[in-house]
Formats: sequence, structure tokens, C-alpha cells
Amino acid sequence: MASEKVETIVAGNYMEMEMASGGGREVPGGGDEAGGSATGRTGGGKAALSSLFWHGGSAYDAWFSCASNQVAQVLLTLPYSFSQLGMASGIVFQLFYGLMGSWTAYLISVLYVEYRTRKEREKVDFRNHVIQWFEVLDGLLGKHWRNMGLFFNCTFLLFGSVIQLIACASNIYYINDKYDKRTWTYIFGACCATTVFIPSFHNYRIWSFLGLLMTTYTAWYLTIAAIAHGQVEGVTHSGPKKMVLYFTGATNILYTFGGHAVTVEIMHAMWKPQKFKHIYLLATLYVLTLTLPSASAVYWAFGDTLLDHSNAFSLLPRTAFRDAAVVLMLVHQFITFGFACTPLYFVWEKLLGVHHEASPAIRAAARLPVVLPIWFLAVIFPFFGPINSTVGSLLVSFTVYVIPAVAHVAVFAPAAARESAVERPPRGVGGWAGMFAVNCFVVAWVLVVGFGFGGWASTVNFVRQVDTFGLFTKCYQCPPKH
Repeated sequence: MASEKVETIVAGNYMEMEMASGGGREVPGGGDEAGGSATGRTGGGKAALSSLFWHGGSAYDAWFSCASNQVAQVLLTLPYSFSQLGMASGIVFQLFYGLMGSWTAYLISVLYVEYRTRKEREKVDFRNHVIQWFEVLDGLLGKHWRNMGLFFNCTFLLFGSVIQLIACASNIYYINDKYDKRTWTYIFGACCATTVFIPSFHNYRIWSFLGLLMTTYTAWYLTIAAIAHGQVEGVTHSGPKKMVLYFTGATNILYTFGGHAVTVEIMHAMWKPQKFKHIYLLATLYVLTLTLPSASAVYWAFGDTLLDHSNAFSLLPRTAFRDAAVVLMLVHQFITFGFACTPLYFVWEKLLGVHHEASPAIRAAARLPVVLPIWFLAVIFPFFGPINSTVGSLLVSFTVYVIPAVAHVAVFAPAAARESAVERPPRGVGGWAGMFAVNCFVVAWVLVVGFGFGGWASTVNFVRQVDTFGLFTKCYQCPPKH
């Protein structure tokens, strides 16, 4: 192995562990982050292909991962949210939560760099260990913060994976209704279990790139198809009609821009993680170019009809373009399932003591039990749309908004911590006092509007779905067959 060096980056005092031969580091089961294993490098063309499609750690890879992971299946439920919120509120909430989500993703990146810098100054070697959010909280604030972060992050990612399975079954039904949605859930559960073979986020280069192309196609298909279809006869746009619906829709958008529960793992897969701090904002700006036109156009065309159709595909006429969008979203949901599940795989590996195991087969076998509860929950609660809002209000609110904001204040409250901080406050926020003020606003808003009103509304709506359709329902919101 090439000799190592420690380079001090003067702007911010970031201590970066680099490999003298090219700036890579090893990750469990994934070769090194500079472009493959030593065997691969001697393989000429094989190494080049591996580097091109498999070994990604650049800022561009991180951007594709963030953008691809953020939009996912929620693209299909945003028109449903617009019918609950109304056009004006739907647009405002997307812009507002997009900005708020970018802010808390930035806070997570700051805390990651702070934690890693402190540990590397202590000569801790992370080449065969993937840092996770709960470990950042543990290293900076202690075990109680670690336990809280572990609970909320794992629970959110668990249900995030459940949502992807539900979305797969919901989508495929619109091009093949031979089987009911529950049966499709069984089938796609088996398909998504194959993500146990993808070692880490470092190996999602081609998948995240393709995933974003797929959602880009789907978003513009929804926009163009809705406009071409035109408004349905007697269309009405009466939202918001009820507080329950209003805050349910708002928390679905909170969930949309709260996809950064995997931020730390994505950063750790980067060759230079300190470059991450603006990536999530740039990803969000791109995502808004997909979500705003598609949700607005579909709501304009179908109006209040969407209140009973949480999947936008269900209202658009079947064409080759719609079938292509469905297939692309199915592949993308497989990718997003992997994004949500991989941090859970890491936690499970660490619990079993096989995280540093060199054999990919052993690690893949150890991961399989993680898929089983996800599969089971997707069969119990197949409520496409309402489950997004419930997860958003009860889990996302804490996981990616409240905990990062409070943790940032707690870490840098002491004067000594601010003085030696790796990352200084960005320009324009008013220094440390301004950062703390923004953090307090985020916490207050999310606790009151997201968790409080949103939790009440989404829980009421979720219970109504259970009462109406029942648990283990075979075909949620399926049209009657003639």
C-alpha cells in the first residue's frame, strides 16, 4: 500500500487523510476510493471500467446521489399534496422546506467534518470503517445523543425503505394489473433484497446517475402529459378545504426535502468530504425544477380528483410514455431502496461485528435479515401517499431537522469550541449568533408545524386509511375491475 500523509488544509484547519498515490481511502468491501483495488489497477481496461461505473467519490457523485435520493417516489405524491394544500401553499412550502432542508444538511456536514477532524488528529483510521450519523453525535456529544440519533435515523430509514416497496407495487399495477398490489409487494421485496450485494455509497456511481435521469424523465412526462391532457370536465381547485388535509400535505413536502438522513454516509464516500457543504443546496435547486412544474401541472389538470388518487400515474391515460415512466420509476425505487437500506446494513454489520469483514459474501448474508421487517411492514401498511406524511411528521421532523439544529448549537455553544471550529459560519448569516438564531427558528417551526400540527393531521389521515381499507389490504386505491 502506498505511504500515507496527513495534509492540513489551512482554510478551516481540516485534517484530511490522503493516500500519497492519489487521494483515496479504503471502504469495507468496496476497494479504495481512488479507483478500485490494486488488482483492478493492474487490469488496464477492467480498472478503467470499474472506475467509471463503480468507484465514485467525487463532488459530482455526491451531487447525483443527493439529487437522485431526494426526489424518488415522492414525485408521484406531490400533486396529491397540492390538492390538499392548494396551488399557492404547495409552491411556497416546496421552496421553504427546500431551503430549510438544505440548511440542516449543511449543519450535518459541518458536524461530520468537525468529528472526523478531531478523530484524525487522534490518529484514528477510518479506511475500513464507514462513519455514520449516530457515531458523529456520540463523538461530539456523548452516548445519549448517540442513542437518540440511532433510534430516529434507523426508524426513519426503515420506513423510508418500506415506502419504496409500497411505491413499487403501486406503480407496476398501472401497467400490469394481473396481480394485486400486495402480490407485487412480495415480488419487489425479493428484488430489492439484492441491494445487500452493493458494498457502500461509494459504489452507487452509475446507479445514482441513472436514477436522476429516470426521475427527470418522469417529472417532465407528468408535466407535459398533464398539459396535453388538459383540465378534466368540471375541474375544481378548492384546496385547502380542511386543516387535516392541509397539514398532511405540508408534512409530505417536509418529507420530500428531508431525504438527507444518509448525508453522513454519502459524505464519507467522498474523496474530499469537506467539499460537500454546498452540494445538497445545489441538488435541491435541481430537484425543484422537477417537482414544481410536475406537481403544478397535474394539479391544474385534475384538481380535487387527486384527493382520492395519491399516485399521479393513476389519473393519466395509459400510453407508451406513461409505461416508460412507470418502468423507470420502478428501477429508481430499487435504487432508492438501496440508498435507504445501506445505512441500516452498516448498523447491522457493526452490531454483528462483520463491518470490517473483507468477504462481500459474508457481509451480504449478514445483511439479509434487515430486509425482512421492511417487507412485512410494506404488506401491513400499503397506504401510498398517507404514509409519507406520517413518516415526515413523526420521524423526519426529528431525524433531519430538529436533531441536527440542536446538536449544532450544543457542540458550538462553548466559546472554546467556536474558537477551534473547523468550519466557520457562512457569510451573510450574522456569525455564530446568526447561525444559532436560524437553528432555533428551524427547531421551533418543525416542532410546532411539522411535528405538532403535521403529526396530528397525518396520524388522523393514516388512521382513516386503516379504518377504510384495513391492514394487509390487497389493493389500496385500486379501480374496480369490470
